Amino acid sequence: MLLALRHAGPRVLPRGGLAAPPAGRWPAAASAAATAATAATAATMPTTAAAAAGAALAARRGPLPPLAAAAGLPGCRRSLASTRPSTAAAGAAAAGGGGGAAEGEAAVGGAAAVAIAAESQRLRNVAIIAHVDHGKTTLVDRVLRDCNVSITSDRVMDRNELEKERGITIMSKVTSVTHGEHRINVIDTPGHADLGAEVERVLGLVDGAVLLVDATEGPMAQTKFVLNKALARGIRPLLVLNKVDRDTADPAAVEAAVFDLFASLDATDEQLDFTTLYASAKQGWTAATLDAAGSGDMRPLLDAIVSHVPPPRGADTAEPFAFLAAMLSRDPYLGRIATGRVAAGCVTPGQRVVLVASDGTKRADGRVGKILATRGLSTEELPRAVAGDIVSLTGMDAIAVGDTVAVLPDNSPAGAVPVALYSVPIDPPTVSVIFSVNESPLSGKDGTVLTSQKLASRLALEAENNVSISVSPSAGGDEATEVYGRGELQLGILIEQLRREGLEFAVSPPRVLTKSAPKPGFPSETVTLEPWEELSVEVDEGHTGLVLDKLSQRYATVLDTATLPGGRSRLKVLIPARGLLGFRPIFTADTRGSGVLHRSFAHWAELPADALPPSARKGVLVSMADGMTSAYSLATLEARGTLFVRPREEVYAGMIIGECSRGSDIDVNPVRAKQLTNIRTHAKDDAVRLSPPRAMTLETAIGYVQTDELVEVTPTKVRLRKRILDAAMRLRASKGRR
Repeated sequence: MLLALRHAGPRVLPRGGLAAPPAGRWPAAASAAATAATAATAATMPTTAAAAAGAALAARRGPLPPLAAAAGLPGCRRSLASTRPSTAAAGAAAAGGGGGAAEGEAAVGGAAAVAIAAESQRLRNVAIIAHVDHGKTTLVDRVLRDCNVSITSDRVMDRNELEKERGITIMSKVTSVTHGEHRINVIDTPGHADLGAEVERVLGLVDGAVLLVDATEGPMAQTKFVLNKALARGIRPLLVLNKVDRDTADPAAVEAAVFDLFASLDATDEQLDFTTLYASAKQGWTAATLDAAGSGDMRPLLDAIVSHVPPPRGADTAEPFAFLAAMLSRDPYLGRIATGRVAAGCVTPGQRVVLVASDGTKRADGRVGKILATRGLSTEELPRAVAGDIVSLTGMDAIAVGDTVAVLPDNSPAGAVPVALYSVPIDPPTVSVIFSVNESPLSGKDGTVLTSQKLASRLALEAENNVSISVSPSAGGDEATEVYGRGELQLGILIEQLRREGLEFAVSPPRVLTKSAPKPGFPSETVTLEPWEELSVEVDEGHTGLVLDKLSQRYATVLDTATLPGGRSRLKVLIPARGLLGFRPIFTADTRGSGVLHRSFAHWAELPADALPPSARKGVLVSMADGMTSAYSLATLEARGTLFVRPREEVYAGMIIGECSRGSDIDVNPVRAKQLTNIRTHAKDDAVRLSPPRAMTLETAIGYVQTDELVEVTPTKVRLRKRILDAAMRLRASKGRR
């Protein structure tokens, strides 16, 4: 039973989805096998046989509430409800006893019910999960192409501007293709650890997963993370070894490593018996064996999905409608759009529904506007959606991620609320930053949204749509908002989205979150736990020693090392999350841009008090004057460190303009101009030659600033500044801290 009534309080659903039915209500639910068998033979049944099958199916299910008959919904609830008042007549007609109009009504209703059940059984819901850059989006491109979808460019699923600019997948996206008589809903997921919540929430929508692994790199940090989440949901992943066309590929060794990873994550015997395919997404083919590799198309993968992934589990088309919202978006004309899976029943546009929050409380009444679904690369409007399908619903502006959309029977008591569907829990955030109003002398010159109220409301809206982000008022009481997230990349993407919307604000350095837990062996005492990350580092062999030295200073523990072709080394280390703050720019400088670094959340553990990482950088050059920078002044400052600004840039007192070569901060004057005289010499006429300044991206700036500094973000600029702009006040504050 998927829908039940709540009187005294919310009922908690068991892990996996459905609530147990109340005693005496629809006691004899039809088995999935019987439904599938009935659906398989529906097409060949004569009218009388269809009526008998519909009557038998209705008898096994028991009486349903007469909601649809009153609502008059075409092709969905009306067809199911019409079988209930004439069940006996339909059975008599099947036995040859006649029945007149009742026989025709039951035949039509029974055939419609069987057709809807068969439509649900032909669905396949699958997610593509993998480590970053292992070829997920390219694989989806080739699947679309082989299913007769017109593709004019690569990475067609990455439609967001940020995704196109960065070359990564940020948001999970759903598309649908047809293979034979089956329709396959495919979800493309991100591969970065900071965006892992996008993978977690869509795994509750699918019944299978395609685990994509690079045949050269093998399973990486994020591979372990997404596989662990899939196995915990009871999903049997389908393994695809991608890029087997490369000379460095070693499919046998990688497949063995993946099997060991399955075993280490406590996979069941059924999950360990996974199917393996070999592919080259770039060339557009998959094969069941290595002997057949090198030619063909994506049909072997589609055939494996149809045979390996089960039909939607727990999807009963005869139950009352229930829908779980997993993703939200907004359209300027349609309003808020909720994307999720129809857990049971059938829905048509205009149907009245109830919105139930994840805690079981009623949020609001609503009405379904349009039913939308992605077919290939286009969005289509559907006349109905059946159990097991992944669709988008409009018309409900009060809906939030994790809400249940359901209907109540007409005979429900007053105040009854449907049971909330089980929502997949998301791992908690590990870092936080504080967003505050920009109070610098240059405030308001670029942005259009400047107040703390509008900034807080925009962040609250983001928290509703993005389940991995949460917000709360800052404890400082300065009208600032604290945002909790997964890492610097995720926070950088959020900041970039806000600045493109015209917002102007200041961001504090990230703070690692902690939690308390009972001390092992001493229940009355507590210890402070911090998040630890599993780090995968790939560098040239000449840089291995330097990188290991920097990691050891941050309390990292080496788990494994491996030698790769081409003079490269791979290191797998365990490191506290605070040790990674600000480490990426240092790593890039030490490896001269050739190193590759990936991380994934490992666990919560205690960090010794004496294991705090050293300072991630040296001192900084701080401007002591307002105005425009001059080439003459910057030329004299280059000897003191690395500059962040160019000539003719506007600066102010307290703004950070460079990194000092020493360990302490230095106040400098970058606006001093060359004095003009009537004396001309060869030396005075030489042109000033400056080195290119160091570019500060959002992610780099967030990890670079320290506790007494802020990142100033405007639609066109990213500046670093001291929290206290006046030099004398900064000096007094530092003496007070000491």
